Amino acid sequence: MADIELRDVTKIYPGASTPAVDSLSLSVDHGHIVTLLGPSGCGKTTTLRLVAGFERPDAGSVLIGGAVVAGPGAWVPPERRDIGMVFQEHALFPHLDVAGNVGFNLPKNDRSARVDEVLDLVGLTGFERRMPHEISGGQQQRVALARALARRPVVVLFDEPFASLDADLRVSMRAELRRILKAAGTTAVFVSHDQSDALAISDTIVVMRDGRIEQVGTPREVYQFPHTRFVADFVGRTNLFEGRIGTDGRSVETEIGSASCRHTHSLPPGTPVVVSVRADSLELDAEGPIVGRVKETTYTGRAIDAVVEVERADGTTRDVMVHAHPEQVVVCGDIVRFRVLPDFVAVIEE
Repeated sequence: MADIELRDVTKIYPGASTPAVDSLSLSVDHGHIVTLLGPSGCGKTTTLRLVAGFERPDAGSVLIGGAVVAGPGAWVPPERRDIGMVFQEHALFPHLDVAGNVGFNLPKNDRSARVDEVLDLVGLTGFERRMPHEISGGQQQRVALARALARRPVVVLFDEPFASLDADLRVSMRAELRRILKAAGTTAVFVSHDQSDALAISDTIVVMRDGRIEQVGTPREVYQFPHTRFVADFVGRTNLFEGRIGTDGRSVETEIGSASCRHTHSLPPGTPVVVSVRADSLELDAEGPIVGRVKETTYTGRAIDAVVEVERADGTTRDVMVHAHPEQVVVCGDIVRFRVLPDFVAVIEE
């Protein structure tokens, strides 16, 4: 049974010409970490607020733990929905110490033991008497998580939890939060506009646009095999090529050459398509079939991102983003050869 289920949920704010959430259906299984990913205004935060009970749907139903909490003739207020919330700014009580924050509103007979249990889970044993201003941002986030977990909720909801952290801390906190949630067996839903956060922490990513779902899949599926142009462009950088399904039905003939493709959607040979090829699905190779001139390079520490000008069959040129390893010396003006890695081409459903 799903811990969260949304059935054809719609939300229209007063005065708005279009729905913030439009006939959205989604199921979140127990113990899964799901991220609602999309640009500002796509409806992801409204979706989270509908689950939390901060907004009422105008149509459709919301279920938590199999029980209807919002829908025609049904309404359960937020405090009775058996959910935990972790906000972007943590929202800790400044006048309470760590133990006081975590144990707030817990039953007295269970409070001390439960506080000790969740502080051990989040790695903050020994911090019970610290005040919020005496601990770091990452530790404050773990206190907020411990407080959310303390009441043993069916699901914990996270609203942009990494937005206020610096780059190094957010990388470590992503791994730490995932470890804690998996150790607790907790179902979690994150809201994020950051692709790196979503790819790192999620079991499932839900890409949203204009109040609707564009694609649902594992991080690898969403990144490597986007279904639409929007997903391809939003979740990382990509190269989009026009092409046709090959005669074998398992490859695509593109403007820069032929590439094998795992998912051609059973389209007949010759069908015009658009394909997405990530920069890291193109490999520099001295014997590669594609030739181009390096126009631009960016050193990222782990790799070199190169923009390569490639000549089409009709004599025109186009730029292609290629991912190079640090040991591969790539300089502007160089003539390089590269190839498409097998089965890392996605046919876009337009």
